[in-house]
Amino acid sequence: MNARGSNAPAQADHTVDVAIVGGAVTGSSIACHLAMDPDWRGSVLVVEKDPSYARCASALSAASIRQQFSTTVNIEISLYGIAFLREIGSRLEAGGERPAIDLHEGGYLFLATPDKRSILEENHALQARLGADIAFLEPDALAARFPWLNVEDISAGCFGRTGEGWFDGYGLMQAFRKKARALGVPYLAAEVLETAREGEGFRLTLSNGETVSCGRLVDAAGASGARKIAADLGVTLPLESRKRMIFTFDCREEVKGCPLLIDPNGTYVRPEGTGFLCGSAPARDPESHDFEVEHGFFEDHLWPTLAARIPAFEAIRPGAAWAGHYDMNLYDHNALLGEVGDVPGFYLATGFSGHGLQQAPAVGRGIAELLVHGAYRSLDLSALGFDRLAQDRPVSEKNVV
Repeated sequence: MNARGSNAPAQADHTVDVAIVGGAVTGSSIACHLAMDPDWRGSVLVVEKDPSYARCASALSAASIRQQFSTTVNIEISLYGIAFLREIGSRLEAGGERPAIDLHEGGYLFLATPDKRSILEENHALQARLGADIAFLEPDALAARFPWLNVEDISAGCFGRTGEGWFDGYGLMQAFRKKARALGVPYLAAEVLETAREGEGFRLTLSNGETVSCGRLVDAAGASGARKIAADLGVTLPLESRKRMIFTFDCREEVKGCPLLIDPNGTYVRPEGTGFLCGSAPARDPESHDFEVEHGFFEDHLWPTLAARIPAFEAIRPGAAWAGHYDMNLYDHNALLGEVGDVPGFYLATGFSGHGLQQAPAVGRGIAELLVHGAYRSLDLSALGFDRLAQDRPVSEKNVV
C-alpha cells in the first residue's frame, strides 16, 4: 500500500511524456532536437545525476571528429556532425548568445604498415564514395607533407584534408544543454535508483526521494547507469566502463601542421594549445570506475611510441594528465540506438565506445525523430539498433580508436 493507504500507485512528483536519463552531450542533444522539432507537442524532462559534469565523458574526452571510419553509418553520422559543428553558432544560439567550440579542422592521419595497407585502401574507397575529403598518401607524399614524421615502416597513410579535427567537447555539451533549457526543457539533478514499468509507461525512483512518471523513456546514461536502467526493465546491455587516460606534454622543437595522428599500434597524438595531448587503449583493459592516472603507461608505452614516430618528441616536458571512461559496447564497439522492441517506449542512446561527442548531433536528431515521427527521417540509424544483438549482425567497424 502507498502512503495514502491505497493499492493504486502514488501520484508521481513529475509526470512527462518523455524522460531522458543522462544530461551530458547525448541526452542534451536529444532534448534540444526534440524541443526544436516544430511537430513536437509533448513534455520532456532530463534527469542528470551530476549537474557539475565534472566526471562525465563529455568533459574528459579528447574531443575530436573524423570521417575515417570503415562503415557507412558511422561515416554519414560524422559527415552530418562536422556540418553541425561548423554552424553551431547559428544552430544553438540561445538568449542572444552564439556558442563557440573552437573547432580546428586539423585532420586525422591514419598510418598503416604493409600488412594493414589493404584495410586502409578499402576504408578510403568507402570514405571517398560517401563524400569525405580524405587523401590517400604514399610514403614519399607523407614525408613531403609531414617532414617531421618517421615513415620507414609505413606503407601508406590517410589524411583528412577537411572535415576532421578537434574542438571543445565540454563547450558542445553546454551549448546543447543551454539551448534545450532556453526552449523550456527542465533538468532535474538526481540519480535514478530504480526503473519500473507503469502501465504502458515507466516510473523512475530518484535519489532525491522524488518519482518521475513518463510515457516514454530514453536511456542516455553512461555505461553503469545505462546498464542498470535497462536491467530493471529486463534488458541486458553488453556495456562496460573502460578507463581511458589522456596525457599532455610540451615539445622543444616545432612540429608544424601536426594533425591528430594515429600510429599503427593505436597510439594517438594531437596538438592542444601550444603543446600536445596523447593516449591509447591499454593492453589490459578491464572494467573500471576509478579516475586514477597511471603515469607508467605514458613512460613505458606512449612516449616510446611517439618518439619513434616523431623524433622531435624525444625531448618533451610532461604536463597535466587525467582519466575518463568509455561506455564500451562489448558486442561490436558501436552505439546502441533506438527503441527496444521487447519494451515498447524504451529507447537507447548509449554504448558509443568513445565516439559519443562526435556522434551527438546526428544521434540527438535521430532519436528525436523517432520520438516525434516514429521513424528516422534525416539519416537512417537503424543499423545501430539494439535488435542487431539478437539477430547477430554486428556493425564491423575496423577503425576503433
